[in-house]
Amino acid sequence: MGFLSVLAAAAAGYVFGALWYMTLAKPWTEASGIKCDEDGRPEGNSPLPFILSAIAMVLVAGMMRHTFALSGIETFGKGLLSGMGIGLFFISPWIMINNAYGMRPFKLTVIDSGYAVVGCAIMGAVTGMF
Repeated sequence: MGFLSVLAAAAAGYVFGALWYMTLAKPWTEASGIKCDEDGRPEGNSPLPFILSAIAMVLVAGMMRHTFALSGIETFGKGLLSGMGIGLFFISPWIMINNAYGMRPFKLTVIDSGYAVVGCAIMGAVTGMF
């Protein structure tokens, strides 16, 4: 059952990410500085980021489940809150550090951190249910 909960949580995080970044495509593209073609689509469209994102979601969900199991987090609510904490207090500060040293606009940090917080909350909720 643990492996299925990891895959379900990873899939939920991945789908949320797709919705998040489709909704915020224009401001994210502007803030990230990615060059776009005449249609507004990023140049050099490669499947690699999508593949790496899927792998990353499985890794995050797997570690989240492991941590939750050791901590006795076994409900939707506790998983949601704990996942949100992971996104807000672990991942978002790291994103901020990377973007600050890369001299990226703070807007990019806000967009990417928002995904980390809500995405981890969703993954935590799913993981906490199983």
